[in-house]
Amino acid sequence: MSMQALERSALETVRQGIRLSPEFRKGLAGTLVLAALATVGKIIVPIAVQQVIDKGLQGPTPDLAFIRNAVLACAVAVLLTALAGYLMNVRLYRATESGLATLRGKGFRHVHDLSVLTQNTERRGALVSRVTGDVDQISTFMQWGGLMIILAVGQLAIATVLMAVYSWQLTLLVWLCFLPVMLALPRFQRLVARGYTVVRERTGDVLAAVSESVVGSAVIRAYGSEDRTAERIDQAIDGQRRAQVRAQKIVGLTFPISELVASIALAAVVVAGVLLGLDGDITAGELIAFLFLITLFISPLQMGTEVLNEAQNAIAGWRRILGVLDTPADVADPEDGVVLPRGPIAVAFEEVGFHYPEGPPVLHEVSAAIPPRSRIAVVGETGSGKTTFAKLLTRLMDPTGGRITVDGVDLRQVRFSSLRERIVMVPQDGFLFDSTLAENIRFGRPEATDEEITAALGELGLADWLEGLPYGLRTPVGQRGESLSAGERQLVALARAYLADPDLLLLDEATSAVDPATEVRLARALEGVTRGRTAISIAHRLSTAEAADEVIVFEHGRIVQRGPHAELVAEPGVYADLHASWTTATTSATTSASSATPRP
Repeated sequence: MSMQALERSALETVRQGIRLSPEFRKGLAGTLVLAALATVGKIIVPIAVQQVIDKGLQGPTPDLAFIRNAVLACAVAVLLTALAGYLMNVRLYRATESGLATLRGKGFRHVHDLSVLTQNTERRGALVSRVTGDVDQISTFMQWGGLMIILAVGQLAIATVLMAVYSWQLTLLVWLCFLPVMLALPRFQRLVARGYTVVRERTGDVLAAVSESVVGSAVIRAYGSEDRTAERIDQAIDGQRRAQVRAQKIVGLTFPISELVASIALAAVVVAGVLLGLDGDITAGELIAFLFLITLFISPLQMGTEVLNEAQNAIAGWRRILGVLDTPADVADPEDGVVLPRGPIAVAFEEVGFHYPEGPPVLHEVSAAIPPRSRIAVVGETGSGKTTFAKLLTRLMDPTGGRITVDGVDLRQVRFSSLRERIVMVPQDGFLFDSTLAENIRFGRPEATDEEITAALGELGLADWLEGLPYGLRTPVGQRGESLSAGERQLVALARAYLADPDLLLLDEATSAVDPATEVRLARALEGVTRGRTAISIAHRLSTAEAADEVIVFEHGRIVQRGPHAELVAEPGVYADLHASWTTATTSATTSASSATPRP
């Protein structure tokens, strides 16, 4: 979270949150009018009691007609008050839900605007917590606590005015009793705010720990680390519990204090009221009505404990959401960006450098020109900079030095919509969504029909595989594609990229999880896929490099060799060593497989 968000006062936080969600203010005037009516209705009963005692019950016989009319008027007022309260609630709920939907949408969109690098600085569970759980906490406050604040302020004001009409002396006495509590409230509010900021942070830790354990359940079982995982989750839960208890201890002080002050105020009013009555400064009906009004005066202050609890929880959540929104989108869609025409792409890296924050350089002044319609294989040892090269080309991150151009245009000046249409990347682990096979392939081109998807799979040589699936295109793939094998998930990712029809296809070790037979079939299919397009393959298996027009060899973040496979493998160097190691490993694997096959 940004320091700016942490340093905001509660009032500044609420103001900025409301500015981000203008729906909160929509129809506010009408809601306040209804709130005023609902609040004014509460003083009808004390007034009716005072009138009945001082007028209806005075004289030798009670004035039954006056009493009846007062009771009827009181009943009508109570019904109108209830109706006003209902309408106020409906309007408030509608406005708050609309406002929070806007805030949640802005939060999610901004998270997607952040670069992969920025997203990696926070655990996914904590990031999700900010735009889900924190918004839900704001919702609870806005729909309950916000309503209570509106009513409480109005109730305090109206009760004070009417009490002053009956007796300014007793009104002053009541305020003197509660003034110390009100003066101490700002300092108390700061303590509660700090407590609930910690609560929201610990809640994010719990979500992060639980989500990681669910996603990584297979690894946890494979290594028998269930107990260690459970212990880590228990620690996160216990941290959240202790933070919640600490915050509640602070909040819990307000209720007994308000109860004590309320008891003192009531006792003082009774004693002072009797003395004023003996002097003729207040009637019996006015004194009883005043005691009713004290209840109206005290109840908002006593409810203030719970309201303060929800308010600080909400403000802590608001700060965390604003912390996300305040984080600059370091990889932003340029305003008035360039829209590139469709066609084969030429790419140029011009002295490109990259390093992670406070880390050593990953790429060192990399320069390379990739002509259109060329097929390039990028190879190198693990950690040599191949994947960083791919992420920079697809603008998942921006270089820290130099520039990358596409058809002569700086990548940072190209609109995202144009860039994503022209360049498609198939990552090492093609992420699949919890839907059908067709919907996952159609993700690259939403308007594609089932017939077009089937045709694309046929062109890739995957028609037999499709026919072997239980429900064809309607086969559910499960969460993260878990119903499919790793190789099948990669087939779907490749089909998705092919259907998107990009001008540049970037494969980041896209066949690393595919078995040799499937790799051969895909190699033949990709020959047709890449024809007429610029294709860059981040190659782990050097069979990919053998089929490329050129090979770019990375070592320690630098390009150390470049040329056709036949030339590079014939001369001493990094590529020849890599190819020799790969050939040896492939031969050993083939020999082992043959030895393991039983003879007939």
